Amino acid sequence: MDESTSSHLDACAARSARLHPGLRFLFEGRTPALLAPMAGVNDIVFRRLCLEQGCDLTYTEMISSKALSFANEKTRHLLDLAEGERRVAIQLFGHEPEVMAREAAWVEDELGDALALIDINMGCPAHKIVKKGDGSALMRDPDLAASIVRDVACAVSCPVTVKFRRGFGAEEETAVDFGLRMEDAGAAAVTVHGRTAAQMYRGPSEWECVSRVKAALSVPVIGNGDIVSGASAADMVRATGCDGVMIARGAQGNPWIFADVRRVLDGMPPAPDPTRQDRVEMARRHIHLLSSRLGNTVVYMRKHVMWYLHGVPGASRARAALNACVTVDDFDRVLDELLADAARIEEEDRAYRDV
Repeated sequence: MDESTSSHLDACAARSARLHPGLRFLFEGRTPALLAPMAGVNDIVFRRLCLEQGCDLTYTEMISSKALSFANEKTRHLLDLAEGERRVAIQLFGHEPEVMAREAAWVEDELGDALALIDINMGCPAHKIVKKGDGSALMRDPDLAASIVRDVACAVSCPVTVKFRRGFGAEEETAVDFGLRMEDAGAAAVTVHGRTAAQMYRGPSEWECVSRVKAALSVPVIGNGDIVSGASAADMVRATGCDGVMIARGAQGNPWIFADVRRVLDGMPPAPDPTRQDRVEMARRHIHLLSSRLGNTVVYMRKHVMWYLHGVPGASRARAALNACVTVDDFDRVLDELLADAARIEEEDRAYRDV
């Protein structure tokens, strides 16, 4: 056995020693691709579509522990399982250890074996979240953050994970120290986004930060930020050594990304790009499946539909009509018109090129 093989086996053994039994299904034998928790995006139909395309684990939208404690019905519906969702990750946000622990235990009781893990949001940079001391604000108070992780981990038997950023301030990089604190407090894995909270989503994600966290921690480290294809997912794994990849904005209107990521990470050629017909019909399917839950009024779908139609000829001109859609029939009519327009535009382009 050569030295590099020995070192690799030693590293694998070390990671296995720190792998929570509840995470073996996710990390043993492959590099998983996960759907990031996204507020206003991860409805049960979108999660179902991502699973169908090869996503290894879906997350709910982030859920307020405070709202759960008030028995808010709308918030509790965020825990509903999608069809085919045998396991789901629940992301909670809040800053009160006792409340977080109590509601995490309630979630575990409600979902039972369907609960893959409880993730604690310490990365959301939105002002309305940060001003309450939640999300990425917790990176400014590692002691409180550690108390939350410790109390939640004591309250549940499932794995507890943490999602955080490179740092809070514009030029800060505290991710390594923060990650070590979370690991010591009981986090079974961490997800690192390579931008600071101050950056929001501006500028490139610093994958070197993910690499430094991976080198310092013993628990699995999931990389997040600027993953938009199978190729970029593989680039992140090579650059950082991360144990998994989490996809956020790259999945919006693009559940096919998981098929592409899965193929590339498994050493196969990239998946073909979806056709305009694929994009329109996926948007239509999302609308119809969601209407069976919400009824005929599906205004919520407008943003999803525009994401799905990215790159479809004529989609930008159809924006006004799509933004006026209210019912399933409205969307069907506009999508049918768009398909006809796209075919006409492509035919005109071909005729022009042939002249």
